[in-house]
Amino acid sequence: MSSNIDYTSPSTQFTFDVNNSTLFKKDDQNFINILGVEQLNTLENMSLLDIFLSKANVIEPHYHQNAAELVYCISGSAIVSIFNPFTKKIENYPIKPGQVANVPQGWWHYEVATEDDTHLLAMFDAPTPEVILGSDILRFTPSNIMAHTYCLDEKQWKKTIEPIVPSTYIGPPKDCNRVKSTEKQKDPHHKPKQKQKPKHQYPQYMNPNPSPYHYPYMYPYGSYY
Repeated sequence: MSSNIDYTSPSTQFTFDVNNSTLFKKDDQNFINILGVEQLNTLENMSLLDIFLSKANVIEPHYHQNAAELVYCISGSAIVSIFNPFTKKIENYPIKPGQVANVPQGWWHYEVATEDDTHLLAMFDAPTPEVILGSDILRFTPSNIMAHTYCLDEKQWKKTIEPIVPSTYIGPPKDCNRVKSTEKQKDPHHKPKQKQKPKHQYPQYMNPNPSPYHYPYMYPYGSYY
């Protein structure tokens, strides 16, 4: 029991409806509700995020500078991916209902829903879960610093990060249109190669190598699959 809380005050709160405290909403299937000391003033060293995701939606890469995070799966399924700063590897932890993944304080991580109607509860050992988001790091770090530090073309870097929306929280954005940046598009005389038929034809529902994405990008789950 904390000595800093006046438990006799009429303003002291002991209950709260988390459904009325939305941190971020992408759409009706993808949103985050928050509970911290600002919502419930008797909380001490704990807080939570109530997370709802549809398949292939991502809680963007981020870290919590003030708290460790315990991710509990209520329904659906997800992969919690954590960068281990000691092994320099991304570790991927699939969780289903009743399973958890633990993220130490300050570790870079992200979560990807692998089913529709995924419901995650993220719990923190701090009264408010502070966060630094990957989208904010990319957009707000000066382009000249990024270009100079990593020997990049500054104009190309600016063009690359231009579509990034600060504080994305849940990606990809609703208006996502992936840009195909190839030299072949610049050549009006380029003729695309004809696709060769595979030796064995499979009906679509029997595809031996199914992919959850329809565009040629790497799995966000790292090397798990």
